[in-house]
Amino acid sequence: MLYYLANWLDSMFELPGFGVFQYLTFRAAAAAITSLFLSLVFGPIIIRKLKEKQLGEQAKVELTGVGNHHLKAGTPTMGGLIILLSLLVPTLFWADIFNIYVLLIVLTTAFLGCIGLLDDYLKVVRKYKKGLIGRYKIIGQVTIGIVLGGVIYFYPELFSPDFYLSNTLTTVPFAKNINFDFGVFYIPAVIFIITATSNAINLTDGLDGLAIGTVGISALALAIIAYVTGNATFAKYLNIVYLQGSGELVIFCSALVGAALGFLWYNSYPAQVFMGDTGSLALGGAIGALCVLIKKEFLLPILGGIFFAEALSVIIQVTYFKYTKKKYGEGRRIFLFSPLHHHFEKKGIHESKIVIRYYIVAVILAIFTMATFKVR
Repeated sequence: MLYYLANWLDSMFELPGFGVFQYLTFRAAAAAITSLFLSLVFGPIIIRKLKEKQLGEQAKVELTGVGNHHLKAGTPTMGGLIILLSLLVPTLFWADIFNIYVLLIVLTTAFLGCIGLLDDYLKVVRKYKKGLIGRYKIIGQVTIGIVLGGVIYFYPELFSPDFYLSNTLTTVPFAKNINFDFGVFYIPAVIFIITATSNAINLTDGLDGLAIGTVGISALALAIIAYVTGNATFAKYLNIVYLQGSGELVIFCSALVGAALGFLWYNSYPAQVFMGDTGSLALGGAIGALCVLIKKEFLLPILGGIFFAEALSVIIQVTYFKYTKKKYGEGRRIFLFSPLHHHFEKKGIHESKIVIRYYIVAVILAIFTMATFKVR
C-alpha cells in the first residue's frame, strides 16, 4: 500500500525522495525493520493476552524424561499470531500487492496459518488432545497446493507474457543449461512440496528457538535467490530462469527475516511463548511456496536440510518400529527419540547447544545452496 501511495505522491507532486520506493533493496530493508518493530511492540501484548486467557502448552506425556520439557507446560502457545502479524502487515505495506507472486505467497501463508490456528484452538481452548484431525490438516495443505500449482500451471499469463515457456520448469542444482520439466505432474509436485515442508517445519518446532531461527536463516538465503531470479542481468549471468516480477518476493522474505528475529526475542531459551501450529504450518507453507514460485524446488532439500533431516528421522523411526514389531513381535528404534533434536536431548546435550549447532548447520546449508549457482 505504501508502495502505491509513494508512487502516486511522486507522480502527482514530484516530491523529492519518494522515488526511492521504486528500489527493492530499500523496500526490503524497510519491510524487515517494520516487521521487527511490530514483533517487539505487539509481541508482549499478544503474550499477555494469551496468558490471561490461559492458552498455555499442555504437558506432553511422550516427552517425559526428555530434557526439561516437563517445565514448559503452561507456556503460552499460539504465538504464531505474532509471526503472522509481523510478516503479513509489512509485506502488504511495502510490496506491490497486485503482483501475482506476492498475492500467492500471502494467500498460502495466511491459509496455512488459519489451519494451524484452528488446530491450536481445538487443542488449547477446546482441549481436544490431538487438535485438528490429521487428515483434515492434509486436506487443507493439499487444497492450497492445488490452488498454488493450478494458478501457475493453468494461468501462466498472470505472471508475465513469456512465463508459459517456463511455468513447469525448475532449476537443477549443479547442472548448467539444464532445467527439469515437471510437465503434467507439476500440480502433484507442488502439493507434495507444500505438504512436506509445512509438516517438516512443524516437526522441527520442538525446542526453544529452533524452528524460527532456522526458518529465518533460510528466508535470508531465499531473499538473495529471489532477488537474482527477478533481475534479468543476474539471472542471465547465473544462467537460471528469469522470472519477471518475482523480485517482489524479496519484500516478503525480508519481512520473514524480521519476523523471525522478533519472535526469537521471546522464543529463545527459556521461551516465553511457543509459535504452535499457527506459526509452524504457516512458515512451512511459506518456505515451500517460495521455492515453488522462484523455480528452485530441487534446492529445498539442501536449503531446508534441517527440516528434511527432522522429518526423515520420524519416517525412519516409525517405519523401522513397525517393521521390527511385525517381524520380531517387539518394536525397535534406531534413534533414542524422534524427531532428531529429541535424540540429541536424550544423549544429554542441552537444548540451547542443540539449537545453536542447528543454526550453524543451517548457515552452512544456506551458503552451500547459494554456491550451487556457480558450481555447475
